[in-house]
Amino acid sequence: MRSGMRGVLVACAMLAQVVPLHAQIVPPYQPTRGQDGKDVVWCPTPPALVEAMLEKASVGPGDLLFDLGSGDGRIVIAAARRGARAIGIEYTPDLVTLSRHLAEEAGLDESTSFLQADLFEADFSRATVLTMYLMTDLNLRLRPKILRMRPGTRVVSNSFRMNDWEPDWVVTADSRTAYGWIVPARVAGTWTWHEEAGDAQLTLGQRFQRISGTLRVGGRKLALRRAMLTGDQLDFTVGSGASSAVVYSGRVDGPTITGLVMRLGGIPTDWVATLTTTGAR
Repeated sequence: MRSGMRGVLVACAMLAQVVPLHAQIVPPYQPTRGQDGKDVVWCPTPPALVEAMLEKASVGPGDLLFDLGSGDGRIVIAAARRGARAIGIEYTPDLVTLSRHLAEEAGLDESTSFLQADLFEADFSRATVLTMYLMTDLNLRLRPKILRMRPGTRVVSNSFRMNDWEPDWVVTADSRTAYGWIVPARVAGTWTWHEEAGDAQLTLGQRFQRISGTLRVGGRKLALRRAMLTGDQLDFTVGSGASSAVVYSGRVDGPTITGLVMRLGGIPTDWVATLTTTGAR
Protein backbone atom coordinates (compact mmCIF):
# COMPACT_ATOMS: atom_id res chain seq x y z
CA MET A 1 0.00 0.00 0.00
CA ARG A 2 1.32 3.47 -0.90
CA SER A 3 2.41 5.60 2.06
CA GLY A 4 -0.02 8.34 1.03
CA MET A 5 -2.93 5.90 1.05
CA ARG A 6 -1.89 4.62 4.51
CA GLY A 7 -1.91 8.22 5.74
CA VAL A 8 -5.45 8.74 4.45
CA LEU A 9 -6.64 5.57 6.17
CA VAL A 10 -5.07 6.64 9.47
CA ALA A 11 -6.67 10.09 9.20
CA CYS A 12 -10.04 8.48 8.46
CA ALA A 13 -9.75 6.32 11.54
CA MET A 14 -8.94 9.36 13.69
CA LEU A 15 -11.96 11.20 12.32
CA ALA A 16 -14.39 8.35 12.94
CA GLN A 17 -15.73 9.88 16.15
CA VAL A 18 -15.75 13.54 15.11
CA VAL A 19 -17.36 13.67 11.65
CA PRO A 20 -21.10 13.00 11.63
CA LEU A 21 -22.44 10.74 8.90
CA HIS A 22 -25.84 12.39 8.64
CA ALA A 23 -27.23 9.88 11.14
CA GLN A 24 -30.47 11.83 11.31
CA ILE A 25 -31.21 11.04 7.66
CA VAL A 26 -32.11 7.69 6.20
CA PRO A 27 -30.44 8.00 2.78
CA PRO A 28 -30.53 5.44 -0.02
CA TYR A 29 -26.95 4.46 0.80
CA GLN A 30 -24.57 4.82 3.76
CA PRO A 31 -20.84 4.87 2.92
CA THR A 32 -18.10 3.58 5.20
CA ARG A 33 -14.95 5.57 5.95
CA GLY A 34 -11.95 4.05 4.26
CA GLN A 35 -13.99 2.20 1.65
CA ASP A 36 -12.27 1.68 -1.68
CA GLY A 37 -12.80 4.05 -4.57
CA LYS A 38 -11.37 4.21 -8.05
CA ASP A 39 -8.28 6.25 -7.16
CA VAL A 40 -8.50 6.87 -3.40
CA VAL A 41 -10.40 5.58 -0.39
CA TRP A 42 -13.40 7.59 0.80
CA CYS A 43 -12.51 9.84 3.73
CA PRO A 44 -14.81 12.81 4.38
CA THR A 45 -13.36 16.26 5.04
CA PRO A 46 -14.23 17.53 8.56
CA PRO A 47 -16.93 20.24 8.47
CA ALA A 48 -14.61 22.81 10.11
CA LEU A 49 -12.01 22.32 7.39
CA VAL A 50 -14.66 22.45 4.66
CA GLU A 51 -15.72 25.89 5.90
CA ALA A 52 -12.11 27.06 6.33
CA MET A 53 -11.24 25.98 2.78
CA LEU A 54 -14.22 27.76 1.27
CA GLU A 55 -13.70 30.87 3.38
CA LYS A 56 -10.02 31.17 2.47
CA ALA A 57 -10.87 30.69 -1.22
CA SER A 58 -13.55 33.42 -0.91
CA VAL A 59 -16.25 31.18 -2.37
CA GLY A 60 -19.52 33.00 -2.88
CA PRO A 61 -22.16 34.16 -5.36
CA GLY A 62 -20.86 34.23 -8.91
CA ASP A 63 -18.50 31.30 -8.38
CA LEU A 64 -18.68 27.96 -10.12
CA LEU A 65 -17.04 25.35 -7.90
CA PHE A 66 -16.04 21.87 -9.02
CA ASP A 67 -15.17 19.27 -6.37
CA LEU A 68 -13.07 16.38 -7.69
CA GLY A 69 -13.91 13.13 -5.93
CA SER A 70 -16.90 14.73 -4.25
CA GLY A 71 -17.85 11.74 -2.06
CA ASP A 72 -21.02 12.47 -0.10
CA GLY A 73 -21.20 15.98 -1.57
CA ARG A 74 -20.45 17.95 1.58
CA ILE A 75 -18.11 20.48 -0.09
CA VAL A 76 -20.51 21.00 -2.99
CA ILE A 77 -23.43 21.53 -0.60
CA ALA A 78 -21.41 23.87 1.63
CA ALA A 79 -20.38 25.94 -1.41
CA ALA A 80 -24.01 26.19 -2.54
CA ARG A 81 -24.97 27.45 0.92
CA ARG A 82 -22.54 30.32 0.27
CA GLY A 83 -24.36 31.22 -2.92
CA ALA A 84 -22.07 29.49 -5.41
CA ARG A 85 -23.11 27.14 -8.19
CA ALA A 86 -21.36 23.85 -7.34
CA ILE A 87 -20.71 20.60 -9.20
CA GLY A 88 -19.34 17.36 -7.79
CA ILE A 89 -17.49 14.77 -9.84
CA GLU A 90 -17.60 11.32 -8.25
CA TYR A 91 -16.87 7.89 -9.73
CA THR A 92 -18.90 5.75 -7.29
CA PRO A 93 -22.58 5.72 -8.37
CA ASP A 94 -23.90 5.12 -4.85
CA LEU A 95 -22.07 8.22 -3.57
CA VAL A 96 -23.51 10.27 -6.42
CA THR A 97 -27.01 9.10 -5.46
CA LEU A 98 -26.35 9.91 -1.79
CA SER A 99 -25.03 13.38 -2.68
CA ARG A 100 -28.12 14.21 -4.69
CA HIS A 101 -30.31 13.02 -1.82
CA LEU A 102 -28.46 15.19 0.73
CA ALA A 103 -28.53 18.24 -1.56
CA GLU A 104 -32.27 17.81 -1.97
CA GLU A 105 -32.69 17.44 1.80
CA ALA A 106 -30.79 20.73 2.20
CA GLY A 107 -32.99 22.45 -0.39
CA LEU A 108 -29.98 23.02 -2.65
CA ASP A 109 -30.69 20.63 -5.50
CA GLU A 110 -31.18 23.50 -7.96
CA SER A 111 -27.75 25.03 -7.29
CA THR A 112 -25.84 21.73 -7.18
CA SER A 113 -25.08 18.95 -9.64
CA PHE A 114 -23.35 15.60 -9.19
CA LEU A 115 -21.78 13.82 -12.12
CA GLN A 116 -20.85 10.15 -12.12
CA ALA A 117 -17.53 10.40 -13.97
CA ASP A 118 -13.79 9.77 -13.93
CA LEU A 119 -12.18 12.97 -12.67
CA PHE A 120 -9.25 12.50 -15.07
CA GLU A 121 -11.63 12.52 -18.04
CA ALA A 122 -14.10 15.14 -16.82
CA ASP A 123 -14.13 18.71 -18.10
CA PHE A 124 -13.86 21.15 -15.19
CA SER A 125 -12.28 23.98 -17.19
CA ARG A 126 -15.19 26.36 -16.43
CA ALA A 127 -14.51 26.31 -12.68
CA THR A 128 -13.64 29.48 -10.81
CA VAL A 129 -12.86 27.32 -7.77
CA LEU A 130 -11.53 23.75 -7.80
CA THR A 131 -11.43 21.59 -4.65
CA MET A 132 -10.00 18.11 -4.13
CA TYR A 133 -8.95 15.54 -1.56
CA LEU A 134 -6.79 13.16 -3.52
CA MET A 135 -3.09 12.36 -3.05
CA THR A 136 0.10 14.04 -4.20
CA ASP A 137 0.66 11.74 -7.17
CA LEU A 138 -2.92 12.29 -8.34
CA ASN A 139 -2.58 16.05 -7.87
CA LEU A 140 0.53 15.95 -10.06
CA ARG A 141 -1.32 14.04 -12.76
CA LEU A 142 -3.96 16.78 -12.75
CA ARG A 143 -1.49 19.65 -12.47
CA PRO A 144 -0.88 20.24 -16.22
CA LYS A 145 -4.63 20.43 -16.80
CA ILE A 146 -5.07 22.77 -13.83
CA LEU A 147 -2.31 25.09 -15.06
CA ARG A 148 -4.17 25.45 -18.36
CA MET A 149 -7.26 26.74 -16.57
CA ARG A 150 -8.24 30.39 -16.60
CA PRO A 151 -5.73 32.53 -14.68
CA GLY A 152 -7.16 33.46 -11.31
CA THR A 153 -8.90 30.13 -10.75
CA ARG A 154 -8.60 29.18 -7.08
CA VAL A 155 -7.49 25.63 -6.29
CA VAL A 156 -7.77 24.05 -2.84
CA SER A 157 -6.39 20.64 -1.84
CA ASN A 158 -7.11 18.94 1.46
CA SER A 159 -3.87 17.53 2.97
CA PHE A 160 -1.85 17.03 -0.22
CA ARG A 161 0.39 19.47 -2.09
CA MET A 162 1.70 19.70 -5.67
CA ASN A 163 5.42 19.20 -5.08
CA ASP A 164 7.41 22.15 -6.47
CA TRP A 165 4.33 24.27 -7.19
CA GLU A 166 4.37 26.04 -3.84
CA PRO A 167 0.96 27.00 -2.40
CA ASP A 168 -0.14 30.62 -2.26
CA TRP A 169 -1.73 30.00 1.11
CA VAL A 170 -2.27 27.39 3.81
CA VAL A 171 -5.26 26.98 6.12
CA THR A 172 -5.68 24.75 9.18
CA ALA A 173 -8.84 23.68 11.02
CA ASP A 174 -9.69 20.74 13.27
CA SER A 175 -5.99 19.75 13.25
CA ARG A 176 -6.09 19.30 9.47
CA THR A 177 -4.39 21.36 6.76
CA ALA A 178 -5.41 22.42 3.26
CA TYR A 179 -3.33 24.15 0.60
CA GLY A 180 -4.43 26.79 -1.88
CA TRP A 181 -3.16 28.04 -5.23
CA ILE A 182 -4.19 30.68 -7.72
CA VAL A 183 -3.67 29.58 -11.31
CA PRO A 184 -1.08 32.00 -12.76
CA ALA A 185 -1.15 33.59 -16.18
CA ARG A 186 1.60 32.66 -18.62
CA VAL A 187 4.00 35.61 -18.69
CA ALA A 188 7.43 34.09 -19.42
CA GLY A 189 9.05 35.73 -22.42
CA THR A 190 9.74 39.20 -23.82
CA TRP A 191 7.16 42.00 -23.79
CA THR A 192 7.58 45.27 -25.67
CA TRP A 193 5.95 48.70 -25.78
CA HIS A 194 6.91 52.35 -26.21
CA GLU A 195 7.04 55.08 -23.59
CA GLU A 196 8.47 58.61 -23.39
CA ALA A 197 11.97 57.39 -22.51
CA GLY A 198 12.01 55.16 -25.58
CA ASP A 199 11.24 51.60 -26.57
CA ALA A 200 10.78 49.31 -23.58
CA GLN A 201 11.54 45.62 -23.35
CA LEU A 202 10.45 43.52 -20.37
CA THR A 203 12.02 40.07 -20.08
CA LEU A 204 10.30 37.74 -17.61
CA GLY A 205 11.24 34.35 -16.25
CA GLN A 206 8.53 32.31 -14.58
CA ARG A 207 8.24 29.32 -12.28
CA PHE A 208 4.52 28.95 -11.65
CA GLN A 209 3.51 32.16 -9.79
CA ARG A 210 7.12 33.16 -9.05
CA ILE A 211 8.56 35.63 -11.54
CA SER A 212 11.77 37.57 -12.06
CA GLY A 213 13.27 39.63 -14.84
CA THR A 214 14.64 42.88 -16.19
CA LEU A 215 13.33 45.98 -17.93
CA ARG A 216 15.31 47.76 -20.64
CA VAL A 217 14.13 51.30 -21.37
CA GLY A 218 15.93 54.44 -22.53
CA GLY A 219 19.23 52.61 -22.78
CA ARG A 220 19.09 51.42 -19.16
CA LYS A 221 18.71 47.88 -17.86
CA LEU A 222 16.80 47.71 -14.57
CA ALA A 223 16.19 44.74 -12.30
CA LEU A 224 12.61 44.15 -11.20
CA ARG A 225 11.76 44.60 -7.53
CA ARG A 226 8.68 43.38 -5.69
CA ALA A 227 7.62 41.41 -8.77
CA MET A 228 4.32 39.63 -8.15
CA LEU A 229 1.98 37.54 -10.28
CA THR A 230 -1.42 36.79 -8.77
CA GLY A 231 -3.61 35.05 -11.31
CA ASP A 232 -3.70 37.49 -14.22
CA GLN A 233 -2.51 40.48 -12.17
CA LEU A 234 1.14 41.47 -12.71
CA ASP A 235 2.90 44.06 -10.54
CA PHE A 236 6.55 45.11 -10.33
CA THR A 237 8.72 48.08 -9.44
CA VAL A 238 11.94 49.38 -11.00
CA GLY A 239 14.29 52.03 -9.65
CA SER A 240 16.57 51.89 -6.65
CA GLY A 241 15.10 54.59 -4.41
CA ALA A 242 11.71 55.93 -3.39
CA SER A 243 12.13 59.08 -5.46
CA SER A 244 13.11 57.16 -8.61
CA ALA A 245 10.78 54.18 -8.21
CA VAL A 246 8.41 53.42 -11.06
CA VAL A 247 5.53 51.02 -10.42
CA TYR A 248 3.99 48.96 -13.21
CA SER A 249 0.64 47.31 -12.66
CA GLY A 250 -1.28 45.44 -15.33
CA ARG A 251 -3.68 42.67 -16.18
CA VAL A 252 -2.51 39.87 -18.45
CA ASP A 253 -4.87 38.82 -21.23
CA GLY A 254 -3.10 36.27 -23.40
CA PRO A 255 -0.40 38.12 -25.39
CA THR A 256 -1.29 41.56 -23.98
CA ILE A 257 -0.75 43.33 -20.67
CA THR A 258 -2.91 46.41 -20.05
CA GLY A 259 -2.48 48.64 -17.02
CA LEU A 260 -0.90 51.73 -15.54
CA VAL A 261 2.59 53.10 -14.88
CA MET A 262 2.94 55.21 -11.74
CA ARG A 263 5.81 57.58 -10.96
CA LEU A 264 6.30 59.59 -7.78
CA GLY A 265 4.50 62.90 -8.11
CA GLY A 266 3.36 62.10 -11.62
CA ILE A 267 0.06 61.26 -13.25
CA PRO A 268 -0.48 57.54 -13.94
CA THR A 269 -0.05 56.72 -17.61
CA ASP A 270 -1.42 53.88 -19.68
CA TRP A 271 0.72 50.81 -20.21
CA VAL A 272 0.02 48.31 -23.00
CA ALA A 273 2.65 45.63 -23.60
CA THR A 274 2.70 42.96 -26.29
CA LEU A 275 4.30 39.53 -26.01
CA THR A 276 6.89 39.20 -28.78
CA THR A 277 8.86 36.15 -27.65
CA THR A 278 7.57 33.31 -25.49
CA GLY A 279 9.87 31.95 -22.81
CA ALA A 280 9.95 28.77 -20.72
CA ARG A 281 7.39 28.75 -17.96
